[in-house]
Amino acid sequence: MRIGILGTGNVARALATGWAAAGHEVVLGSRRPGDRRSLPAPVAGLTGTAERSEVVVNATPGTASLDVLAGIGPGPLAGKPLIDIGVGFTDDGALAHRDVSLGELIQRALPETAVVKTLATVDAEVMRAPGVVAGPSTVFLSGDDAAAKETVGGLLGDLGWPPAARLDLGGIATALGQEFYATLFIGIAGALGTHVFNINVIPRARSQASP
Repeated sequence: MRIGILGTGNVARALATGWAAAGHEVVLGSRRPGDRRSLPAPVAGLTGTAERSEVVVNATPGTASLDVLAGIGPGPLAGKPLIDIGVGFTDDGALAHRDVSLGELIQRALPETAVVKTLATVDAEVMRAPGVVAGPSTVFLSGDDAAAKETVGGLLGDLGWPPAARLDLGGIATALGQEFYATLFIGIAGALGTHVFNINVIPRARSQASP
């Protein structure tokens, strides 16, 4: 599959490495592609990356994502799944999107694009290789398009997230919960002294059948 990742930071590089190793054709999108060196995938302009790809990934800073996508325009993104990973923070460390998630704002701006929010609750290393944590853990998906979520689920599987680890929260409005988790993530990271961890959602135990 041709995957275009918008951004060249730690998240973009980790995902490019993971998906390329799984056999996908990956391109990284940058405002200044000629300045980027020593990256795990070819680099192109943002619009060209979106145009060439079957799936687009927003790995840009959450406070810049809407402007980046507006610069590309709806045409190159129409009819494609867009994986949104962004979480925006203001300069004082508060969440930039408190009433409506970035994922939902992107979906409103791009109604012909199927936005799926995922991987926003883990560090880049865990995104690419969930096996680095001790034991099973959970990754979340939010989005309105079932077919797009199925495609994204397959790509998560290629990174090592098995079906049992993927929890579908429902429509794109549920992306707000994923983004708000970022504040708890920061607290956990401070307590552990590392960003390389994850949580596992464990449902209530099934009642034992009566004899």
